[in-house]
Amino acid sequence: MAKALIVVASLLALGNNFFINAAFAPSLIVDMAKIVMDNYCLPERLQGMKEAIGAATSNTEIFNIPDGESLAQVLTAGVQGTINDPRLMVSFEPNYVPAAPVKMPPLPPEQLIAVLQTSIKLDVLEGNIGYLRIDHILGEEVAEKVGPLLLDLVWNKILPTSALIFDLRYTGSGDISGIPYIVSYFTEAESLIHIDSIYDRPSNTTTKLFSLSTLLGQRYDITKPVIILTSKNTRGIAEDVAYCLQNLKRATIVGEKTAGGSVKLDKFKVGNTDFYVTLPTAKSINPITGTTWEITGVTPDMEVSAEDAIATAIKIVNLRAQVPAIIEGSATLIADNYAFEDVGANVAEKLRGLLANGEYNTVVSKESLEAKLSADLNTLSGDKSLKTTKNTPPLPAMNYSPEMYIELIKVSFHTDVFENNVGYLRFDMFGDFEEVNAIAQIIVEQVWNKVVNTDAMIIDLRNNVGGPTTAIAGFCSYFFDADKEIVLDKLHDRPSGTTTELRTLSQLTGVRYGSKKSLIILTSGATAGAAEEFVYIMKKLGRAMIVGETTAGATHPPQMFRVSETDIFLSIPTIHSDAAAGVAWEGTGITPHIPVSAEAALGTAKGILNKHIAGQK
Repeated sequence: MAKALIVVASLLALGNNFFINAAFAPSLIVDMAKIVMDNYCLPERLQGMKEAIGAATSNTEIFNIPDGESLAQVLTAGVQGTINDPRLMVSFEPNYVPAAPVKMPPLPPEQLIAVLQTSIKLDVLEGNIGYLRIDHILGEEVAEKVGPLLLDLVWNKILPTSALIFDLRYTGSGDISGIPYIVSYFTEAESLIHIDSIYDRPSNTTTKLFSLSTLLGQRYDITKPVIILTSKNTRGIAEDVAYCLQNLKRATIVGEKTAGGSVKLDKFKVGNTDFYVTLPTAKSINPITGTTWEITGVTPDMEVSAEDAIATAIKIVNLRAQVPAIIEGSATLIADNYAFEDVGANVAEKLRGLLANGEYNTVVSKESLEAKLSADLNTLSGDKSLKTTKNTPPLPAMNYSPEMYIELIKVSFHTDVFENNVGYLRFDMFGDFEEVNAIAQIIVEQVWNKVVNTDAMIIDLRNNVGGPTTAIAGFCSYFFDADKEIVLDKLHDRPSGTTTELRTLSQLTGVRYGSKKSLIILTSGATAGAAEEFVYIMKKLGRAMIVGETTAGATHPPQMFRVSETDIFLSIPTIHSDAAAGVAWEGTGITPHIPVSAEAALGTAKGILNKHIAGQK
């Protein structure tokens, strides 16, 4: 009610404050407000208007105004600003003659063909891409009258194309009955589809629009891409067509956000004056979204300038043509190379199912394709390492001086010796064996020698995100004795079908910690990859107690595969640990012996070792 009162009060105030030279009756304002109250399609914005009109009619003051056009402009600004709807307009038109309903004149065929050819633009672009521009949406009645001609001149030339670019950038008029007529040509005939609902305020009725079961001519194959071009000038019925097809996932919108018009605008004469009020008397309510495009406009799936829309649409069509081969190639790579054969086969089958169900019909760029493919692979496999990736060339090798290596090692490792001679070692990533081996002596001198002579050790991998697994055997070997070779793990390589045994090394740089001293490894939900392999081995062989949180459940470092001859690349884990002795850690993580929060893990480990060492004294 408050908003409605503000509408009328502001109109009355405008008359008081701005106009001093000519006279008009205050009933003009009241009559205008009543027109809005009785016909505006969003009545919820006008609660209390009746009370406001009642209060206004008792005001007999005569306002002075300079001219009708100025008054109309000010009234328009007042109403639009108060109701927050730019579609409401007040005009002063002394010579206005209401337009008669548009009817199709009885033209001879040759003239009718000429009219259609000037109002509809048709082309078949390179790559068998159809292009269709319509600047006015015909109503069903008119369309049926010219239907045979439309089929011969337009539609039958569009049907054989591989994709369609439907240009609505210049479409600003149309008839509501044309909505289901157009939409139906791009949907299946088997089942009726609730396309839209139109609420008409004057009659207080809602009409549901459904797809048509029978059409003149054939429908456009639902497997073929449809791209709708829009601009800020796309208005009214064209917006509704675009919004319906977008939410039915039958078309992709490319271009600019549309005008945010209305499915129906009506013009009302205000009393016996020359003032008129134009306002939306009906509104669209989409059955899928429950909302409307009116006022706000239709947001494109790919927002570009109107000038760039057609070039962008062609790129999208060409990309979509490659999608089936990309998905099939991805499925084949995963089925043939994923570490766990049964999982790889299942992911590949479901990925092909997503393609068949049209899940990839909405990609608009290489980036959106990669993002969707990654998300689908993650969902289907539960493996974050199975994804699309970039073919980034490796960084060139750096020639560091010994002094630079020392500084790098200092920031990469953290050591300490706690109470009761308990050593502490933290590093947050594993390195490649060849790289580590080259600087092994420096690591021993700067890191290892600070903790090797302790009576027990805590290895902190709570922040270790993985890295190469090539150095795992060497690092494990420091915690076993040299007199016995131990099989640490068996690694199954899916592409080659081979199994490699990971064994302790007989020769190491520096002194071993050995197998007798107590060892605790700290973990968290961030502990991943190579770090998990180390934890898995040490837990499986009973060499360490694990304290903290269940690890990430990542994988061995994945390999990169190119999808056919495209520039799409996949990251695929191809190796998995031997699960004969229990559940593999890949995908599930490693459960600690002592589950505590990552924050409490170090304190818990210290308490366990201090109690153990104290018991030995």
